[in-house]
Amino acid sequence: MYLKSIRIGLLLTLGLPLAAGAVPLSLKAAIVKAQQEDPWLLASKQRQQALLAKADAAAVLPDPRLAVGVMNLGADNFSFGAQDMTQLSLSVMQALPRGDSLALSRHQLKQQAGQFEFARQNRQAKVGVSVAQLWLDIYKARQSIALIEQNRELFEQLADVAQASYASALGKTRQQDIVRAQLELSALEDRLVKLKQTEQVKWQQLSQWLSIDTEQLPSQLPQISAKGFELPSFSRHPAFLALEQQIKAGNSAVQLAKEQFKPQWTLNAGYGYRADRPNGQDRADLLSVGVSFDLPLHTEQRQGRQVDAAIAQAEAIKTDKLLLLRQFTAQFRAATVQYEQLTARARLYRDKLLVQSAEQAEAALSAYTNDDGDFAEVVRARIAELNAKIEALDIVVEKRKSAIQINYFFVSDSDGGLL
Repeated sequence: MYLKSIRIGLLLTLGLPLAAGAVPLSLKAAIVKAQQEDPWLLASKQRQQALLAKADAAAVLPDPRLAVGVMNLGADNFSFGAQDMTQLSLSVMQALPRGDSLALSRHQLKQQAGQFEFARQNRQAKVGVSVAQLWLDIYKARQSIALIEQNRELFEQLADVAQASYASALGKTRQQDIVRAQLELSALEDRLVKLKQTEQVKWQQLSQWLSIDTEQLPSQLPQISAKGFELPSFSRHPAFLALEQQIKAGNSAVQLAKEQFKPQWTLNAGYGYRADRPNGQDRADLLSVGVSFDLPLHTEQRQGRQVDAAIAQAEAIKTDKLLLLRQFTAQFRAATVQYEQLTARARLYRDKLLVQSAEQAEAALSAYTNDDGDFAEVVRARIAELNAKIEALDIVVEKRKSAIQINYFFVSDSDGGLL
């Protein structure tokens, strides 16, 4: 009766309990919280504001230059009215921009500022992917720990069965069976230590994005489906829209560099006040106006090279876009292949392997308790069943991680959701 009662306990179905936590943090809540607490977004807004302020400043003419001086003052007596040409001079000079350079500078800076909005959308999506990956890893570690702790109780009962059978000398139990049971218990302890280490490491990595209590453990695995398996165009993805803004700014830089071929004009006006002669005769004040401009004599060495540099920079950004397209395409295809393979494996474990491993473990235990089986086979069957359950859990979690990765490529400027 003693052995039968233990056998009944060993044949209880293994469930997968939810990990307990004081205030469980769902995956969606974790993503939203991480996005709200990301200081990078604030820095991005500040950089955008700085460029917009520069754009407004770039559209304004340069400050005029004012010159005040005394001209043609006699060095013998320093008398302001002794010489006919002595005068108090006041002049103003205003430099004019080359062609449309002011408008182009303002337009280019606004285009550069426009990329930050898309960069923030892409950053939020990437933060969501990172947080989701870590959240799911923590969930997997917690549930794996729960499975092993349950099986540790079963192996402890197995050890008791072996000890009782060996002490009674009625069964086929040998001393090596007892040692084997203790060895498997030690191995389970080692797996628990490794899983707890993994859990703590992932928590520390998650703390980069979230300021949360360590007891806010994931409690429920959400359903996450891939948004599609056909290669998207990526035309509305924030990462590509940000590059498009850079390309537009680069084209404006080329136009701005070409404006340097045009002369820069400077307008100047002067007024010269002259005092009366010593005999009281009035002297007319002087008014002068003029215009000056630079002569672009070295256009090939200066302006031409500036245009070449601007064109090369614009082409480099286009190359960056091509490289990003190749990278996204390869990553998307890899993620979809992984998702499909994990789907097939999940179906195999659900329909066959989990059922078969459970049946094998029950059959081995039944044979052993009826003195018709080997203890080592019972242990192997139990280990195989545990490994199958942990592997099935791993597949389920990895499939959701793949779905998150796939959904990142479907993020657009109008819909940044991952779940």
